[in-house]
Amino acid sequence: MKIGIADTTFARVNMGSIAIDEIRKQASVPIERVTVPGIKDLPVACKKLIEERKCDIVIALGMPGGKEKDRMCAHEASLGLIACQLMTNTHIIEVFVHEDEASDDRELAWLAEMRTREHAVNAVRMVLRPADLVREAGTGQRQGFPDAGPARR
Repeated sequence: MKIGIADTTFARVNMGSIAIDEIRKQASVPIERVTVPGIKDLPVACKKLIEERKCDIVIALGMPGGKEKDRMCAHEASLGLIACQLMTNTHIIEVFVHEDEASDDRELAWLAEMRTREHAVNAVRMVLRPADLVREAGTGQRQGFPDAGPARR
């Protein structure tokens, strides 16, 4: 089993290093990392990690800005990542942290780290411990922010 990490230089937090640190805490697996300029470069990077470097799952990390055009670019990147998953039959965990999700740099850095770590755990679980995810079905898990919990009737 091999996990791929694709991250960007546009991000204001080194999300790739955080993901690698968390994966190493969770499992002893090979990790391949590719860094690209921006989020719209992530789909090709992920496809290459899957097809050329034989990764079993990939984490795509990015930090879109807070403007409307950034949201549009993030949406386009998301569509590319979905297409890549369908073309390769391989999961890509998209971890985007939008700059406008935080009120200041400190909160932004915290959110990027927490969301990245929680999704890195999810990637390991998806490949090595899928039963862990089954046990959490319907529990309102959130990555980065507090969990919402299950809805009550």
